[in-house]
This record gives sequence, structure tokens and C-alpha cells, in this order.
Amino acid sequence: MQSVLLVYNAAADSIPVLFTNSISANNSEQIYKLIHKIIEISHENNYANGNLWQNFLTHFILSNENIFSLSCERKNPPEGSLKYLVMNDFALFMKLFNLQHQSMNIIQNFVGHEKIENYSPICEFSKLLAASKTPEEFYEYVTGFYRNYGVGMFALNKAFRLDNNRLIPVKNQNVGDVKLSDIVGYEAQKQELISNTEAFISGRPANNVLLYGDGGTGKSTSIKALLNEYFIEGLRIVEIYKHQFREILKLTGALRGRNYKFIIFIDDLSFEENESDYKYLKAIIEGGIETRPENILIYATSNRRHIVREIWKDRDDMEHNGDIHRSDTVEEKLSLASRFGIAINYSSPTRQNYHEIVKTLAKKSGLEIDEEKLISGSDRWEIRHGGMTGRAARQYVDYLLGKKI
Repeated sequence: MQSVLLVYNAAADSIPVLFTNSISANNSEQIYKLIHKIIEISHENNYANGNLWQNFLTHFILSNENIFSLSCERKNPPEGSLKYLVMNDFALFMKLFNLQHQSMNIIQNFVGHEKIENYSPICEFSKLLAASKTPEEFYEYVTGFYRNYGVGMFALNKAFRLDNNRLIPVKNQNVGDVKLSDIVGYEAQKQELISNTEAFISGRPANNVLLYGDGGTGKSTSIKALLNEYFIEGLRIVEIYKHQFREILKLTGALRGRNYKFIIFIDDLSFEENESDYKYLKAIIEGGIETRPENILIYATSNRRHIVREIWKDRDDMEHNGDIHRSDTVEEKLSLASRFGIAINYSSPTRQNYHEIVKTLAKKSGLEIDEEKLISGSDRWEIRHGGMTGRAARQYVDYLLGKKI
């Protein structure tokens, strides 16, 4: 069977084309090479369970960014000739879904070794597509997915990082499933973060956010929790590092116009006296010729309220009438922090709050231990592990769970 996809135009060397042509030619050597490749790809993308051939085709459809799929992502599915061509593609996909060959047995009933709950939603969605009775039904399933989740890597992944000027998905299991409710305390801080993020997602005016304060207090975890809370509503996160700020304009250009809300996440943001790359960040936040797209905000964490390290000599270049005025050097440094519309302080908890965090984490983890022993142990732990923080509390509970096992 010769594959001819017009809108989802598969290259001549793509697996769907090579696989179907190899079956038609009964080229056993090529068939098994492609089967090996399909198994590899299914593991890489976390859908190595069930019918790998159908899962692979589903992944191909959901990842294919073309004029039709991108229009559906923007909630505007085209009609007329383009829809006619798409329906022909979908009729061909239905034939591909039902392709049968004795060599395919191993990938049509594949049992993976991972826990089933860790598999991609592609596994379940491929079953819907395979059960479609008509191209019209197939069309409704696919366009519904595009409307709800989008298309391409942004549809199938929550978080991304910049690597050699390319966006690379971070595997969803690496992001974890932490929720804001898992962060004990800091209710006012979390609510301010939620309010700003919900305004952003709904299209209302929202601010860039700086989360600052002591280490281990949950700043980064709060941002990751937002992703898990609002992924279904189109929120995505792109993490960049300080040395990549020169590429930030290219990044925002690539994200502009997509039907998602992107948070550019900068963890542990700080600059030393002789570093000046913060100027690239300033330009994109506010003040440059090219404005920041409306679907992008910047959320950063820092241990410093003003981000940039200040030293006393920055203040010694100007004095008028006995009054010390901040110099241009100081203003230049502080202007970066001032461009974050919202600054949220995460300070270390009091001892009482620290004990509450420990008790809550122990209870959620199912740890059965005398409360007095738990608290006295947590006090000894924090002395040797960086003080009273949520991170120290988590580490202490994990330590106890490890001993129990």
C-alpha cells in the first residue's frame, strides 16, 4: 500500500511511508529495522504499551504542525478545499491504523515494563482513533484534541528548556506532579501567585513575577506546581539559564503567536558585580524596541530581593548638600528588579511553622512516628542541614521513610 498524505505530508523517508512500502514489497529486513525504531521511539516518548503501531501513528498526527493543525489550535478549523484534503488524509490514516502483517504482532500487543500510570495519554487517545468508524468521527477526535491541547511538542509536553537555540521538551515525569496544596504554609504568597497566573491565562493584564527569599522555602516548587495546576488550560513553562539571556529575543519570537500561555522560568537569578547580561533580560521585560508578546510572562526566583549584587562603592560617586543620592550605577542595577511587577517574599518559617511543615509532610507520607520524637529529630536535622526550611523538612521526612524501609 502506497501512502500519499497531502496535508500531513510525510517525507519519503518517514516511518509511515517506509513501513507500508516495505510491507507491500515484503522486505523483511527493512520491516524489522523499522519495528526496532518504532519500539525505540515509543520508549523515548513514554507510550511503550499496547499497540505501538497505532500509538506511533497517533503521535505522528498530534505532533504534525501543518496549516490545518495550527488553525485548529487557534480554534479556527478551516473549511473548503483544505478540509477536503484533510478528510482524505484521515481516511488513509484509518487504513494505516488497521494495517495487518504477521511481522507486526510484537508491536501490536506490546507490554511495557513501566507502571501503567506513567504512560503518555497517547496510549488512550490512540484507542479512540482506532475505534473510529468514519473519517468524520476520526476528524472530530483529532480536531477536539487540537482545540484542547494544541499541536506538536507544546501539546504533548508541559515544560521545555533551551539547548543550542532549540526548544527541547522536558519529560513530563521529570516535572513531577507537585500541587500547590503540597506546599505547606505560604498561603498568602501562593494566592498572589495564583491570582496573577489566572489573570494571565484568561487574557487579562498580568505581571512578571519575582519570587525572592531564603533558599529551600518553595519558590521554584511553587512555579512547577502552577504548571501542573494549569497545564490543561494551556500553560507551558520554558526554563532558561543566565548564560542564555542573549537568545531571549529569539525565544520569544518562536513562542509568539502560539495559542498557549508561556512562562519563561529563570531559577536562582542573580548577578555579580562584573556581570552585565541582565541588560538583555531588562530589554525584553520592558523597555526594548521589540515588545514582549502577550502570551509570555517571566517568572524568576532569587535569594536576593534586588537580584544584582550591590556594593558600597556603587554609592560613592555623588553627594549633594550632605544628602547621599543613589548613583547611576545603583539605579542601573536596581532597575532590573523593579521591572518585575510583583515581588513575593518567601522567608524561612518560624520554628512553630517549621514543625507544622514536618508534621504535615510526615502525615501525607504515611509515616507513623511519635510526634515528640518527630519534632525533636527535626530540630536536630535543621541544625545540620541549612536551617528551618521546607526543603530541610522534606529531606528529614524522606530520611525517616528511608530508614523505615
